[in-house]
Amino acid sequence: MADRYLSFAGTAPGRFLTRRLGLPQPTELVRWSPERPCFTGELLHLTAGKPDLDADLAPVLARTGLRPGAGSGTGSPVAVVLDATGVRDVEALGEVHAALHPVVRSVAASGRIVVLGAPLDPTDHHQCAVQQALEGFTRSLGKEIGRGRTVNLVRLGGDARAAESTLRFLLSPRSAYVSGQVIEVGAGAFAVPDDWEQPLAGQTALVTGAARGIGAAVAGTLARDGARVVVLDVPAAEADARAVAERLGGQALTLDITDADAGARIADALPDGLDVLVHNAGITRDRRLVNMPAERWAPVLDVNLGSVLRTTDALLARGAVNRGGRIVGTASIAGIAGNAGQTNYGASKAGIVGLVRGLAPRALAEHGVTVNAVAPGFIETRMTAAVPLFIREAGRRMNSLGQGGVPADVAETVGWLAQPGSGAVNGQVVRVCGQSLLGA
Repeated sequence: MADRYLSFAGTAPGRFLTRRLGLPQPTELVRWSPERPCFTGELLHLTAGKPDLDADLAPVLARTGLRPGAGSGTGSPVAVVLDATGVRDVEALGEVHAALHPVVRSVAASGRIVVLGAPLDPTDHHQCAVQQALEGFTRSLGKEIGRGRTVNLVRLGGDARAAESTLRFLLSPRSAYVSGQVIEVGAGAFAVPDDWEQPLAGQTALVTGAARGIGAAVAGTLARDGARVVVLDVPAAEADARAVAERLGGQALTLDITDADAGARIADALPDGLDVLVHNAGITRDRRLVNMPAERWAPVLDVNLGSVLRTTDALLARGAVNRGGRIVGTASIAGIAGNAGQTNYGASKAGIVGLVRGLAPRALAEHGVTVNAVAPGFIETRMTAAVPLFIREAGRRMNSLGQGGVPADVAETVGWLAQPGSGAVNGQVVRVCGQSLLGA
């Protein structure tokens, strides 16, 4: 359903009226397209404290395609990267302010600010304090900066090259609806793709619940990035699944993901294994707990969480997820912040967060596989189009970008987590919600 308020706010009368009434003033976001796959313009590389990464970081930033800026505060840079990895005391936090204060107003509409921090050092409580302060700083800046611009914090625990896929994502139109996030990039192994435009070339990706909506968008993005996609959905959606698979040059696989043998059947259908496993299938059965019978509770937990646990365990046990592979789950801000009428759904999606935290270290150590999740906020789908008008409008406006996301926003985030260059990103839950005002 079209967002008429967003369209109106972009007109001259709309800008005047919304400003006078103090209403949200969303800016139409710049997203990936074949005509504009990346930003063009100036990138400012700033520092605060005594940076740990300066020598390694500059070549990585140069490969984003953005041209280095002088940092004079003139012009309109499309992106700013502040290296604050060396901030170790309160005085150095003043350098964060000094670096960004003169330039933040000049950042172009739909521009990007990325702050680079260091992992928290448990032996140094001063370093922990000021590096944690960067989180409050970036989240707050993201809520005030406006004009479709995003602000994110990346904690780097190793070589700056391990963060190249993350920086390429955050400094591109692909991350239009990702803001206010804290992403940890560890010291894990990563692979540099031969072609950053098709990083999944030669790989096989399976997406559950891929016959429509967000799942179909994820499948399309992975196929665009070079993967052979397996479109999995329930038998009742076979026609839609086959249509998506045919359009993408992939394969349709129909089965009930809640079946006890679903994992074994997937492994049998793909004897060469999987490189990317995306758990997207999910259902809702909303009702307040006092009015929710067991028959509305159980299916949501089984589809959204139980089936994910069972199939993941089965595929890892069979060695069906190849070494260097990626598992990406789908959580939700409902599982992070809660939502009235969704105790079942919120529980299931919080369970995905717990799965990621519990499985990620072991899956990497034992199988060479990373485990992450996306947590969508208000995404414009057929399901949200059926939400009552005022609730729908609240969902759209209650985020820093003042609008709903689209399925492609979730798909692009999955695509980043799925690629070989993201091997140092593990155990992360990344919200795709325009920095929703609900949750952390």
